[in-house]
Amino acid sequence: MAAATAAASTTTPSSRLLLHPRAAAAPSPTHHHLLRRHATPSPLPLRHRAVHAAPVRAWSDSVTPFNFGDDDDGGDDHPREECGVFGVVGDPEASSLCYLGLQKLQHRGEEGAGICAAGDDGELKSVTGLGLVGDVFRDKARLESLPGQAAIGHVRYSTSGPGGPNLKNVQPFLAGYRFGQLAVAHNGNLVNYTALRAKLETQGSIFNNSSDTEVILHLIATSLSRPLLARICDACERLAGAYSLLFLTADKLFAVRDPFGFRPLVMGRRPNGAVVFSSETCALDLIDAVYDREVAPGEVIVVDRRDMSVSSACLVPHRPRKSCVFEHIYFALPNSIVFGHAVHERRTAYGRALAEESPAPTADVVIPVPDSGFYAALGFAQASGLEFQQGLIRSHYTGRSFIQPTQAIRDLAVKLKLAPVRGVIQGKSVVVVDDSIVRGTTSSKIVRLLRDAGAREVHMRISSPPVVGRCHYGIDTPSEGELISNKLDIEGVRKMIGCDSLGFLSIDKLHSIYGEEANELCDACFTRNYPVPLPEPVPELVSAFED
Repeated sequence: MAAATAAASTTTPSSRLLLHPRAAAAPSPTHHHLLRRHATPSPLPLRHRAVHAAPVRAWSDSVTPFNFGDDDDGGDDHPREECGVFGVVGDPEASSLCYLGLQKLQHRGEEGAGICAAGDDGELKSVTGLGLVGDVFRDKARLESLPGQAAIGHVRYSTSGPGGPNLKNVQPFLAGYRFGQLAVAHNGNLVNYTALRAKLETQGSIFNNSSDTEVILHLIATSLSRPLLARICDACERLAGAYSLLFLTADKLFAVRDPFGFRPLVMGRRPNGAVVFSSETCALDLIDAVYDREVAPGEVIVVDRRDMSVSSACLVPHRPRKSCVFEHIYFALPNSIVFGHAVHERRTAYGRALAEESPAPTADVVIPVPDSGFYAALGFAQASGLEFQQGLIRSHYTGRSFIQPTQAIRDLAVKLKLAPVRGVIQGKSVVVVDDSIVRGTTSSKIVRLLRDAGAREVHMRISSPPVVGRCHYGIDTPSEGELISNKLDIEGVRKMIGCDSLGFLSIDKLHSIYGEEANELCDACFTRNYPVPLPEPVPELVSAFED
């Protein structure tokens, strides 16, 4: 049976990895900020039967320190998109273009980044690290170590946990099995990951990290189908949940999207004929690639870098499209086209509808919560005939604040990130428009900030319905017990955050903006109508996983 090898992710002697002796030395004082390079199939055998992988050299380096953890100063209270993917095939500067594309997708993941490239010699090499894209690749030698005409890249957020971000979970993952090397970058979340992993482990597979993406590599490696396209389809038929995937081999790049189309994935072309894939079109624009089309739900596109031929196949039987509406509400950049719609136009439409549904007749001025509330606030102002002003200024350079010994200091820390423009606010009745309320912590601090700046009244307007359910398809959201709208009605939320009035965009009004396309949206965070329900736990599999 085939066996795969997973990417090395640490250099500590206690690791299960079979590292080159030089890499197994004692970790440096900054060992928690690591960067890794792989030039061969990685050393940990994902074991099935008695197949062994040869040891491989590994290097470690440190990147610019980047602090992680919960933001106690309340600077952001939005759900977090966990990943962004980017790929290029057919360009001699593929890894550099991938680097630029990841920079443009940085908003989709700020805790880790990586690039894997296929050299002209057929060898796949990767560099991954913790931190921002610019931190991971600050040393230009890192990009120069990734030659070739094809590359895939990934940015990610990690699900918070006691250990914080883990280098071993940073993608792309590079693996080796009996048919060669294979790299993968994944945006989404597999709801049946626990059961799949437990089953694979009972069959002898060994896992190197806690990412659900590694399951996909195991399923491909153990599939009996041929060729690789068939193995990928065979693996994906066993997956449940959201996945937009890029696979890279020595001579091909595969782009795959789940049958429901939860997460976005688009295709474009550069003037020289290179084919580009990205989570958002804004990254295509940056590298002068022209948007071609979406990767359709349930589709796999194969690009052969030897002759640049492009072919398409149906991955699995079609399902009703269920595209994540939060991509339009918050995640995507406003200059992107996502699911066939210009994001800034969708957000402006939300604001207009919000003004119709929840007007503020006594208001003098409309201001956005920067940056994602801008276009909704603009639409609200246009529909209501009110003045639009930038009454809050966001600083993008503050980082995180750790020295907060008292509540008073913690409350002041929010001003590091949001500063009021007193001339816009003082003495006025203000409508402040944000895209969502999750826990309510940021909203309450914004209300206090505006009152302290002299606002006579503060009317909070939210350009989405109340968030009452967790996302299981690739968004890092709090538990339902932490969602303020899951615990309180609208009046209760208003009292909690301290504003004079509060209005949400209703789910019916949101659907009316999309018309017939409303049935193609995943809005489970507002309705708890989950397109792919969570599987029932299988006791013997769960116990095997926990052991």
